Amino acid sequence: MNVKLAYGQGWLPVELPDHTTVIEPAHQPGLADERAAVLAALEQPLGVKPLRKWIQPGQKVCLLFTDITRATPNHRLIPWLLDYLAFVPRDDITLLNQTGTHRPNTRAELETMLTPEVVARYRVINHECEKAADLIQLGTTRDGTPALLNRHAVEADVRIVTGFIEPHFFAGFSGGPKGLMPGVAGLQTLLSNHGAKNIGDANASFGILETNPIWEENRDIALRVGPSFLVNVTLNEQRQITGVFAGDLLAAHRVGCDFVKRSAMHRCDAPFDVVVTTNSGYPLDMNLYQSVKGMSAGARIVKPGGTIILAAECREGVPPGSPLDQLLRRTRGPEEILALLATPGFVRAEQWQAQIQALIQRKATVLLYSSLAAAVVRAAHLTPCADISATVRELMDQRGPGARIAALPQGPLSIPYLADA
Repeated sequence: MNVKLAYGQGWLPVELPDHTTVIEPAHQPGLADERAAVLAALEQPLGVKPLRKWIQPGQKVCLLFTDITRATPNHRLIPWLLDYLAFVPRDDITLLNQTGTHRPNTRAELETMLTPEVVARYRVINHECEKAADLIQLGTTRDGTPALLNRHAVEADVRIVTGFIEPHFFAGFSGGPKGLMPGVAGLQTLLSNHGAKNIGDANASFGILETNPIWEENRDIALRVGPSFLVNVTLNEQRQITGVFAGDLLAAHRVGCDFVKRSAMHRCDAPFDVVVTTNSGYPLDMNLYQSVKGMSAGARIVKPGGTIILAAECREGVPPGSPLDQLLRRTRGPEEILALLATPGFVRAEQWQAQIQALIQRKATVLLYSSLAAAVVRAAHLTPCADISATVRELMDQRGPGARIAALPQGPLSIPYLADA
């Protein structure tokens, strides 16, 4: 059968065996009038009064938006929100980019994300997790590390947290409190929250919120700034908005997560010898750092000793010279990575992605189809794959007629799980 894998800004067609189990999110139709749905949600939010009633004359508003690595349709959503806020003087509004530990976005990228008009007319700031002057402490994390958040969000009279909800490989779901923590958190706070102990917790996984130590701490720290108004959306495979969830930071997020669960959760009766997965295309597959998410989705249903083939464009590399790139290059393989992360006192930015990759590689062989040079792929301790269709044929021949294969064309937008898990 021909299966189209989300890859870069398009689709990668591959030929897979006819008995392949194809796992995709249940299709949700796009809203007939996205703008009207957003404006209606602002006037009839979940658990709180309408957004316009939050804002008094002279109050400062911080509008937080997701960075270039996320698929949120900011170029539609943010202008609609600003139109709604037309009664607020522009000088009283700050747009804050939820970069987490990611690089700042360039002006050209911000113009693409938000529209040139928004960037020209409003104050737009990249959160920088190591810029001490922009951070305010709000207590500590569970291990005693300072809990630092961006002062533009903390000091605002009104916070509007935007984003989109999808399954997340260690925080349960994106969106909600993640827009504040880790979206605009300090580096040391992130390192604590994403530390080896939390990442290794069995409940730090797709689809789990309560009992997930990472999400629970995200929630607790986000609430310390006071009330925040949430505007989250859900998307289908065409990046159309399928739902708008606005209102109380937690209540609106919970309803949105339940909506995503109904389309994303897929039960599998038995594990698979081979799993072909993606990172849901651009922007999520723009680098290898992000693409561990698609790898994680496939790992949920692969047999011990099986093979995961990940298709992720990685147009920005690992990225080169990033903390993840440096950590991978200084080690000889997954076991050395895990041993290093278990060393008392060892902490590095982006170590969580290396840890998750290493844990997956304990279970299965991981091949990568990408735009990266083979040497770069091998330096990341992965095996290059030049032809997915041919590789699958070889693997199925090796494993015999009873071998099982699955494909996740949308990668981590699906949450496959085993019936006995």
